[in-house]
Amino acid sequence: MATVAPYGSWRSPITVDKVTTGVVRLALLEADGGHVYWTESRPHEEGRTAIVRWSAAAGVEDVTPRDFNARSRVHEYGGGSFAVHDGVVVACRFDDQRVYRLDGNRPEPITPEPAVAAGLRYADLVIHGDTVIAVRERHRRSGEPVNELVAFPVDGSAEPEVVVTGNDFYSTPRPSPDGARLAWLTWNHPNMPWDGTELWVGALDEDGAVTEPERVAGGATESIFQPEWSPHGMLHYVSDRTGWWNLYRLHDGEPGDLYPADADFAEPQWLFGMRRYAFAPDGSIMCIYDLDGRQHVARLADGTLSTLRIGPDALWPAMAFSEGRMFLIAGGAAMPMSVIAVDDAGAVEVVRASQTVDVPSAYLSAPDAIDFPTTDGATAHAFWYPPTNAEYTGPPGERPPLLVLSHGGPTSQADGALDLGLQFWTSRGFGVVDVNYRGSSGFGRAYRDALRGRWGIVDVADCIAAARYLADAGHVDPDSLVIAGGSAGGYTTLCALTFHDEFAAGASYFGVGDLTALAEHTHKFESRYLDGLVGPYPESEDTYRLRSPLFHTDELSCPVILFQGLDDEVVPPGQAETMAAALAEKRIPHAYIAFPGEGHGFRQAETIARARRAELSFYGQVLGFEPADVMEPVPVNDL
Repeated sequence: MATVAPYGSWRSPITVDKVTTGVVRLALLEADGGHVYWTESRPHEEGRTAIVRWSAAAGVEDVTPRDFNARSRVHEYGGGSFAVHDGVVVACRFDDQRVYRLDGNRPEPITPEPAVAAGLRYADLVIHGDTVIAVRERHRRSGEPVNELVAFPVDGSAEPEVVVTGNDFYSTPRPSPDGARLAWLTWNHPNMPWDGTELWVGALDEDGAVTEPERVAGGATESIFQPEWSPHGMLHYVSDRTGWWNLYRLHDGEPGDLYPADADFAEPQWLFGMRRYAFAPDGSIMCIYDLDGRQHVARLADGTLSTLRIGPDALWPAMAFSEGRMFLIAGGAAMPMSVIAVDDAGAVEVVRASQTVDVPSAYLSAPDAIDFPTTDGATAHAFWYPPTNAEYTGPPGERPPLLVLSHGGPTSQADGALDLGLQFWTSRGFGVVDVNYRGSSGFGRAYRDALRGRWGIVDVADCIAAARYLADAGHVDPDSLVIAGGSAGGYTTLCALTFHDEFAAGASYFGVGDLTALAEHTHKFESRYLDGLVGPYPESEDTYRLRSPLFHTDELSCPVILFQGLDDEVVPPGQAETMAAALAEKRIPHAYIAFPGEGHGFRQAETIARARRAELSFYGQVLGFEPADVMEPVPVNDL
């Protein structure tokens, strides 16, 4: 029989070590002959990113040496940090941001040492013949960085030459198969790439110079994603001109919608190197699309979309073909994100899992996709995870606490993939709801744009509505609701705690407390992001202050725990420090934990483990349960 014990106090086989040890974050996929390459962000190696190679003959092996961190800092989020062609790998190195060639035992730099430390940053690398084409972000001692497209020889024999410049941002440089043309994306402030981008094409001469540039698609209110040339030289791309990101092909200068559908075949371009479709050897297009909160893999041929029933329904924007098989980074409710190979018959081979899941299914909570009513007569979406542990049940007549998760972005998307970090909570007796509030991707442009001008309002309303929906249904205790989120989700968390009374406590990971400080001090990529989410700054400064939790701590009465990386360039540590000082002055129960060496998003195993223990201890003190885990209680001021 199951042991009766208070919710939150259950002993779980999903320990902090299981959440952190041996866990990697998989990204990017590139195929080169019989090899497939990807990156792994490794918390157990101080958060460094390694490039990994697999082949049927050799299995999995590291390409980068132990001291090489293959991570770009363009836009601070990076992506597209390596490229491979004929066995030659070029990659960005995190510490100096130079590009290195990795075809020997020792990486050799092929871009120059910048005058400003790490001041010349590269991303979206692509090798064409003997040339590397890339996005470069040039940092100066003062003023805004300059973004441009550059080309340089793969052997490092000459310095990079600027081939396209003049706009605020660039991405996805793609040379045509014959090398005669170059396609790229560009956009300008205040747009983000999911607001409006332009697709350009120019002639590419023998020296790598671009001539006769022409805009062929996109604009200020149309978002273009992933331009790609077919093997026959026809330019394809994804556009949301209909309100949904659909696949198009440019023919005689005119766009043709390959499969009109109320589904999204793209996602917000927070990272470089994102790929949601690729050309299969048989000439069809393999693609990833979002529908009703789930992701699917499909084959598009002759105007017919055929969805593959391969199991996983959460997919990273990465796809490659090698020796007749399709490679994806995919996961599902019972499968962690993994590099998988899919053959023509739909058979799936797991090549590399992001973590080893040696936990019996009786301890894993299966997500239920729910839709629920929210403000303005709208419907929002979430994944609901009930508390699950084969050894325990809650006291008769009691209901479990609920942890509401608010994702970042705020354009990101909860996907329902197996995550032991989330199961850490459900196996201890928490219910968890992972909310796709208005503003999330995967539900069309209208749903994404519902947050415009209303950040801190509708996202918060949807998180509250999700909690009320589950409480009213009898699934959770309405007096034991907590909320947590990171980055933009941290801002949503702080707003929910400050301007509303539904939650008993909350945890903010590198969250925004002061919108004015974010507008004035964040990095270039997001420096005008708030124009769309809140309003132009400083013209709308009153609105910024009205929606900043820091200026309204007198309305906050419940406990808060703050986590912050001291090297964060996106949400600088001053945000959390100022918020903690204001909470101390008001004598509001709180804890503030800062981590040297961490940026925006924690990468080191020790940091992740310490934060998880502290958050559990914090909830135990606030909600009145004793965690089964042996650990030092986190000090909570003024509790």
